[in-house]
Amino acid sequence: MRTDTPLIRLHNIEKTFTLGELDIEVLRGVSLNIERGEFVALRGASGSGKSTLMHILGLLDRPTGGHYLLQGEDVAGLPDDRLSALRNRLFGFIFQTFYLIPYVSALENVILPGLYSATPARHLRQRAEELLSQVGLADRLHFRPGQLSGGQQQRVAMARALLNDPQVLLADEPTGQLDSATSAEIMTLLETIHAQGRTVILVTHDAATAECAGREVLLHDGLVRNR
Repeated sequence: MRTDTPLIRLHNIEKTFTLGELDIEVLRGVSLNIERGEFVALRGASGSGKSTLMHILGLLDRPTGGHYLLQGEDVAGLPDDRLSALRNRLFGFIFQTFYLIPYVSALENVILPGLYSATPARHLRQRAEELLSQVGLADRLHFRPGQLSGGQQQRVAMARALLNDPQVLLADEPTGQLDSATSAEIMTLLETIHAQGRTVILVTHDAATAECAGREVLLHDGLVRNR
């Protein structure tokens, strides 16, 4: 594989959802390259297609048309088991609503993605403790989500996303439920994660949040308005 091959190359990506007899075009021909180590913000208003695009980027959904080259390999037609393996190896996910399990501790929430790997339990626990310490929650390991603030819950979600040491971190409106001060703290953590060498793709509707990225990609009505 050539070293100058983009990490992600999208060519004319389309996505149509069918609701009864109605076809809804969400993405209408998105072409975009993302290089290794970039911090890219996908910004657009509600309904612009940015979250749908993120789900396709993270192999959580398939495009209706077009080509998605990941590390030079066209992944659009790969079988589900191959997509799952690539997703688990390459991507970490952070969502606006945290998706933490309410009845287990912060530590157990972070360990969860590693339970299906061959990594010994003691190593998973050690890495989870280290990650929670890195996001400032060393003294909250055994707290359940309901005992944590919104910002602390998002920090747990960030630690969980990093457990399998992904190359790419996908963050979908990670500050959407947080106050401005806490949002700034979360964005500082994302900048730190990027500085460690990871590619970060941030989905946001907020112009100020997007400014934290190295490059901003504007989406409008399912199309990229800039590169």
